[in-house]
Amino acid sequence: MKEYLVLQEVFQVPWYSWIFAYCAAFILGFAKAGIKGLGVIIVTLMALAFESKVSTGLVLSMLIFADILAVIYYKKNVAWKYLFQLLPWMAFGVLVGVYVGKDLPEALFKRGMAVIILLSVGLMFWWENRRDTSVPNHWWFAGIMGSTAGFTTMIGNLAGAFSNIFFLAMRVPKYVFIGTAAWLFFIINLFKMPFHIFVWNTVGVETIAVLIRLLPAIALGFFAGVKLVRLINENAYRKMILILTAFGAVMIFLK
Repeated sequence: MKEYLVLQEVFQVPWYSWIFAYCAAFILGFAKAGIKGLGVIIVTLMALAFESKVSTGLVLSMLIFADILAVIYYKKNVAWKYLFQLLPWMAFGVLVGVYVGKDLPEALFKRGMAVIILLSVGLMFWWENRRDTSVPNHWWFAGIMGSTAGFTTMIGNLAGAFSNIFFLAMRVPKYVFIGTAAWLFFIINLFKMPFHIFVWNTVGVETIAVLIRLLPAIALGFFAGVKLVRLINENAYRKMILILTAFGAVMIFLK
């Protein structure tokens, strides 16, 4: 009976809330196909569509479905070396996020992350235009980017900015970037799910019910994104990721 009442409450949202949700689902699929830097738009639209508790767990569930599409489609484009450099640090960051997440002021967190992302993007623009083409292989670089990405993905689904910066710094080709990121976030999002279910209580029967309605929009966005990625050359792709990441940081700061 309780689950029925929860479902009834979720599905009786205004019609425009479903428009926000379908737009977010399409953009999420689009982003997982390789058009990175759109995470803050997705989170914002879902928060407008549903209450924060429902939207938080729902976004994670949507991400996992899109991750499955991405790891299947880009299965041959994975640099396991870079994935394993980031993965342990991201898991550590997630655990820290679980512990402090409920007590951290949201406004302070978002503005702090926005400033860090903008500084990192500025550093990457400088990196892209310098003559030295070496990559930062120091363990601390993967440690800082991975831990920060894990922490931010648990708190606010903002990890994409930091993983983008890491992969751009490694100068991996476009499709290796997308494929490696797909596997990385598929593993991390699965790792996060039990904490959302049993610790934060943000995933329940209402999450699955809404997700089922949004699956077609996610799939449509993914395959539209795949077609667009094919049209963008390597150099333009790197610039696009930096610009979208910076744009997302500004939106986080102003939100």
